Amino acid sequence: MTTAAVRPVARPELLTLLGRTPQVRITADLPGPHPGFWAKLEGLAAGGMKARAAVSMLLGARERGELLPGAPVVESTSGTLGIGLAFAGQALGHPVVLVGDSELEASMRQLLRAYGVRLDIVDRPAPEGGWQAARLARLRELLAVLPGAYWPDQYNNPDNKAGYASLALELIADLDHLDILVCSVGTGGHSAGIIGPLRRRWPALRLIGVDSTGSTIFGQPARPRLMRGLGSSIHPRNVAYDAFDEVHWVGPAEAVDSCRRLARGSFVSGGWSTGAAARVAAWAAQVHRGAVVATVFPDGPHRYLGTVYDDDFAATHGLHPATAATRPVEIPDPRATEATGWVRCTRVSDPLEAVPVPFEAVPDPLEAVRGPEGTS
Repeated sequence: MTTAAVRPVARPELLTLLGRTPQVRITADLPGPHPGFWAKLEGLAAGGMKARAAVSMLLGARERGELLPGAPVVESTSGTLGIGLAFAGQALGHPVVLVGDSELEASMRQLLRAYGVRLDIVDRPAPEGGWQAARLARLRELLAVLPGAYWPDQYNNPDNKAGYASLALELIADLDHLDILVCSVGTGGHSAGIIGPLRRRWPALRLIGVDSTGSTIFGQPARPRLMRGLGSSIHPRNVAYDAFDEVHWVGPAEAVDSCRRLARGSFVSGGWSTGAAARVAAWAAQVHRGAVVATVFPDGPHRYLGTVYDDDFAATHGLHPATAATRPVEIPDPRATEATGWVRCTRVSDPLEAVPVPFEAVPDPLEAVRGPEGTS
């Protein structure tokens, strides 16, 4: 790929479809009974949740003169932001070039191409930084050969966070009160973007972050991750570390179990991020009885039919409900213990500013959860 795509015609009327997603009360067992929590169904938005951020980043770049009319937009994605950028590109009249990787689902590739995206796939992870680093290396190569191309840099772009101001306003309009907000964390955009306005409305609001095991965002070592859409192999600068009261690392078994329980018990469900956030939100509602708890479901279930909702996939990766923890293991510091299952820590800091501490792996976190007889 050496030339930019033909400039598309802008469709600004699409911008009227942004946001205004429904909110629903979730009471399905996750995995046991809980008082319930509110879920904002961003998976039902046109362009998905990240259309808010994508439009914000492109409009900000245009206002600063960094993105010229009709110039191409180039970004790395595991899928969700790609859909948002496809939406923003059509609405604002920019061709979109995305760098994905071999683990991007065939259905997602087909959908992105149907939306007019030019897709470039890297076929092997980088020795350090995994798929993310490999995608970013290819992205820089494309920037050198696409005249006038703009890279939003979702991980570090403040306009990513700014795009979620509308989401915060919708939550404020829909809720009379809020005590605890649970947010999955990938680029850090939506948690950073909504916590400020929400705390101005409810100053005592607690923020719980949900990360993936094997993610480096909150100070854990980078490991291969089965889950996509949350977690990172790099340290995004959009993460508002000082805003979090605690962080949970959730494994794929817990996410799959939660997604399937949501589908059976509440009809609404989603993928890895949704399952992980729902698990922690249900835990928070149970532990902090009487508190009003809300979370954001970033996506719907459709792209995960061959993974989260596929019995063969679950069996291959050992994701049986019996392996899913029913509550988190408590650890004192993110850098002292490597999380291999659902783990909680109330000490949150920017790992790039923290003093390194040698890691000590937890031999079997499920044993700590279940007890010697395998019961919770």
